[in-house]
Amino acid sequence: MRLHVKSFTFEEQKYMTKELIFVYNADSGKWNAYMDMMHKVFSPKTYPCSLCAITYGIFSIKKEWQEFINNFPVNMKFLHRNEWLTEFSGNKETLPAIFLKEGNQITTYINSSQLHSLSLKDLINELNSDVN
Repeated sequence: MRLHVKSFTFEEQKYMTKELIFVYNADSGKWNAYMDMMHKVFSPKTYPCSLCAITYGIFSIKKEWQEFINNFPVNMKFLHRNEWLTEFSGNKETLPAIFLKEGNQITTYINSSQLHSLSLKDLINELNSDVN
């Protein structure tokens, strides 16, 4: 069996040391997913997770977002609120939010109020602009 070894350019290696952490203002689990779906359908204006609203339709991830994730050069991690609080209990940033992790350092990359004003296209453009 032969292993295929990919060589990375300097630019690609630079992005491999960073990780974007996307944190939804929703808890994990089937029941919570069902309740979130119902909230999106019956009261979308009061839905508390703008990150969920712009990256997911009612039933599944938006195709444009999935394609973007698959091709983005920076590592990404997606967490629900309860998972975030378990893993990073010291961070009290209002959710949803996107964080940048470099080594052991975590900083807010896009905060909740910034996310609230973005469309999916805006979010993708914002992420791409920092990479290019």
